Amino acid sequence: MSVIDLVREDLRAFAGYASARKEASGGRILLNANESPWPQAGDTLDLHRYPAPQPAELVERLAALYGVPPAMLLVGRGSDEAIDLLTRALCRAGEHAVLISPPTFGMYEVCARVQGAAVQKVPLQAAQGFALDVEAVLAAVGPATRIVHVCSPNNPTGAAVPPERLRQLALGLAGRALMLVDEAYGEFADAPAGIDLARAFDHVAVLRTLSKAHALAGARIGCLIAAPELIGVLRSIMAPYPLPTPSVRAALDALRPEALALTRSRIGLIREERRRMAEALAHMPGVLEVLPSDANFLTVRLADAPAIHAAALAAGIVLRVPAQGSGLDGCLRISIGTPTENDAVLELLRGRRQAA
Repeated sequence: MSVIDLVREDLRAFAGYASARKEASGGRILLNANESPWPQAGDTLDLHRYPAPQPAELVERLAALYGVPPAMLLVGRGSDEAIDLLTRALCRAGEHAVLISPPTFGMYEVCARVQGAAVQKVPLQAAQGFALDVEAVLAAVGPATRIVHVCSPNNPTGAAVPPERLRQLALGLAGRALMLVDEAYGEFADAPAGIDLARAFDHVAVLRTLSKAHALAGARIGCLIAAPELIGVLRSIMAPYPLPTPSVRAALDALRPEALALTRSRIGLIREERRRMAEALAHMPGVLEVLPSDANFLTVRLADAPAIHAAALAAGIVLRVPAQGSGLDGCLRISIGTPTENDAVLELLRGRRQAA
């Protein structure tokens, strides 16, 4: 079974919209896109011209970064766009389903609901540190299941799925469903395994983003790594010009060797701060549990989470409250910031304990 067999039949040969820039990207005199022939005063980015739908230089640099052929890569507006495109391409409303393992990233369910697809839920195993229940996932997959979402490291719990468990799931889903491994936080983990699986199996796809480790959340640049045939289908249903020129330029700058070296050093610092914060929090009165994390955040269960959240806001510190019904009642998610920012969180908690 080819991964294309999972795509909606009406989209398998869909040509999509042929934008002017896609139709002809070369040429010296561009008179095919009804653009202004003059840039704005001071414009150094040629913003009067439409950007390439998939800028070749950016695709090639990202492909080199992740070690895959350019044909396996689709660049979009963060990971969210790829989730939405895959859901629309594979799921017919009222007929197909996606499978998620909550608590996990909310956009998987949002995109499915908007598309009219059903949402199957196999919860993470809370008693085992919110581990993925591979056997239960495989048992739940049925003829209607088109996408199985795996967030690794998982948001909001933080732990990565062990590589051998990911491979077990991939083998069990062959010929049955697309396995979408979301590695938005992969740079902070020891051994993200999704890309190796995507190279080995055409029914495995991987999400990566420049928002987290590469400090480009505001640029909205993410990518999908998948079989070239599936990438081709998604390009046909994608918006004509998804990537703004300034975002493309920011991404190219972030992928320069010197910028990548700085990113690696910052990843190391975040990992060290994650360890320091986890150790300090674990020994603090009122902290009931610090969930193991392979990401750039810690999820912490507290005796008085609402009061801590309110006190943090009053001090100008914004923490994340997990969604109700997620199984994380009494928890707060704390992003790893600079050492100074992290110290501010620890001081806030120590101050409350001393006052109590």
